Amino acid sequence: MHKLLLVDDEPDVLEFLSFNLGSAGFEVYTVPNGLKAIEFLVAQTVDLIIMDVMMPGMDGFTAFKKIKENPNLKNIKLLFLTASDDDNIQIGALDLGADDFISKPIRPKVLLSRVNAILRREIVQNSTGEISFGDIKINKEEHTVKLKNKSLDFVKKEFNLLLFLALHPNKVFTREELLKEIWGEDIIVGSRTIDVHIRKIREKLGEEYIKTIKGIGYKLEI
Repeated sequence: MHKLLLVDDEPDVLEFLSFNLGSAGFEVYTVPNGLKAIEFLVAQTVDLIIMDVMMPGMDGFTAFKKIKENPNLKNIKLLFLTASDDDNIQIGALDLGADDFISKPIRPKVLLSRVNAILRREIVQNSTGEISFGDIKINKEEHTVKLKNKSLDFVKKEFNLLLFLALHPNKVFTREELLKEIWGEDIIVGSRTIDVHIRKIREKLGEEYIKTIKGIGYKLEI
């Protein structure tokens, strides 16, 4: 049974969402604000946080940043709730690393659909260091990539780029961020280098996994 943490300062919202998610088979915990969420997560792990953006005391964005400062929680999944239709809030939620957002008023069927979609986005890493998602298997120790159990030929930078994206599923990275992570700060290469390597990876894996986010960069979508 998946465990969910609901964070909202409105008791009616907590009761409404808790009832609908509990009826769908989830184990649901509730807290009234960001500070309580941080305290809760120190002692209890969950599979997904559903958190309101605008809350008194500590807003959802600030709370999420503090939660992710904990090494044990940095990859936790999160869905933001917002009563605002401001594009900047929605963009800000995704830029922070949130998996999704829903605008209020919340429709239970839409919420359940989004929650289930997020929980299906799972990359499995076994004890030997092999990462699996879809038909792809990446072995960090052996430096190999397999598609449907067929070995593929990846040069070092292609492998490192794919591995980095796979370790941060559904998170959007700019070309500059990817250059810094894969090539380092001391090597001068153009952003076009990322585009070329992404194209080569797609030629081997297909177009399904690595998505272009127009005007921003790339992400590995699960």
